[in-house]
Amino acid sequence: MVEQGFYDAGPITIEDDVWIGARVTILAGVTIGTGSIIGAGSVVTKDVPRYSIVAGNPAKVIRYRKN
Repeated sequence: MVEQGFYDAGPITIEDDVWIGARVTILAGVTIGTGSIIGAGSVVTKDVPRYSIVAGNPAKVIRYRKN
């Protein structure tokens, strides 16, 4: 196991005015844009655009909010 190495994908960045539902999993290196909403139980594997609503496994954009 030691020979497999270590991979550090970077920090998770959560910008202002973000709502994150219960039991959401956010993977390393992901940025959650300003004003976004993450649905409960979602698995966020990619960056989330600003003012968007995402949900699912993997999380996908459902629609965009008015800013």
